[in-house]
Order: sequence, then C-alpha cells, then structure tokens
Amino acid sequence: MLTKLNETELRVVGCLVEKELTTPDNYPLTLNSLVAACNQKTNREPVMDLDESEVEAALDSLREKNLVYVFYGSSGRVPKYKHMFPSYYELEPAETALMTVLLLRGAQTPGELNQRSGRLYIFEGLGEVSETLDTLASRNEPLVKKLGRRPGQKELRFLHLLSETEYEGVSGEVGRAEPVAQSLPEGVENEIAQLRKELDSLRAEFDEFRSQFD
Repeated sequence: MLTKLNETELRVVGCLVEKELTTPDNYPLTLNSLVAACNQKTNREPVMDLDESEVEAALDSLREKNLVYVFYGSSGRVPKYKHMFPSYYELEPAETALMTVLLLRGAQTPGELNQRSGRLYIFEGLGEVSETLDTLASRNEPLVKKLGRRPGQKELRFLHLLSETEYEGVSGEVGRAEPVAQSLPEGVENEIAQLRKELDSLRAEFDEFRSQFD
C-alpha cells in the first residue's frame, strides 16, 4: 500500500530532495537549514510558516517510515538529515525531479513542470515530461493522476498522490483544493507565462546564491 504523508512531511521530504540536487555542497541539511528551506517564499505553493518543533515532528515521522535518516558526519556534533525518497518509491532521476516539483508546488501542467524542474533534471522537452508523467500514473500504485484543465489553460494538470488529505477540486476532481482561475485572452496568458518563466529563473538563481550562506 502506498505510503501517504501529511502536508508538513511532504514539504520536508520535498525540500531535502530539492536541496540535494540544487545545492549538493550544503547537503545533508541541519534542522535550521531545513526549516528555512520549508518556509522559502520562492518555489513553494503554498508558502508555509513552520517552526522547529513542527519540522522535527515531521522528521521523526519520516524516520519511522524509512524516508529520512540522521547523518552525523565526521564531527558528529550537529545532526543533519538525508532522505531516501527515490529508493523508497523506486524512482528514476526524471521521475524524482517531477515528483519533487509536484510536492513543493502542487498540481501543474506538463509545461509548468518542464520549466520548473530545470534545476533538478534536464528534460529533452515536453515529450519526455509527458512520458515520465504517464509512467508515474500507470504504475501498479500510481504516484500521479491527471486533473482537468483550469479555465483558460489548454493543458491538463497533474497532481501527486502522496498526500493523506484529499479535497474536491475544480470540476469535482479529487485533489488538493485550488482557487478557480478566471479565463484570460490567449495573448495575455502567453505574456503571463513568459513573465512567470523569467521570474522562476530569477528566483532559482537567488535561492542558489542564498543557499551558500545557509
């Protein structure tokens, strides 16, 4: 049976995977670094405000589920945390990248996933992203599912299936509740998509710069 996680556990394990791939020199993470990663205002939807006790409780639960373990290193002074996410769910690197972005940012279209996963894995294009999503959705225990289109969007969205909590979303699908977007003219949509892409790139560069001081 597929192991489900609460929202804090999802954020914690997603951050551990992300930081291993984007800032390997700063991985594994101390508790302080992990709290900061969980509460980032960039590349996170929704933005959370977790304290140390909440993150510690999630870490304890993830350790019991064999998804996280403590790493003391040579000094053994400050405990750090590492994940076992890809091996636990038997994921390939491309699958790990998409699952991580879904954990951290919720339901997204293949185009959005292609743009936002570039720091984690370089896809050859939308075809490879769609193929990877189909693989995740067709497993004996699927890890993702298709959702309907948002108003004004042409692409279907995909949602991960690791969350303990499910709500009725747009058009009656089961998933995490999301606000209904208003339809916009296609030209405006394209302009917004380009601006979002540029903003994501700037945020990623800033996060990598800031992580050097964590």
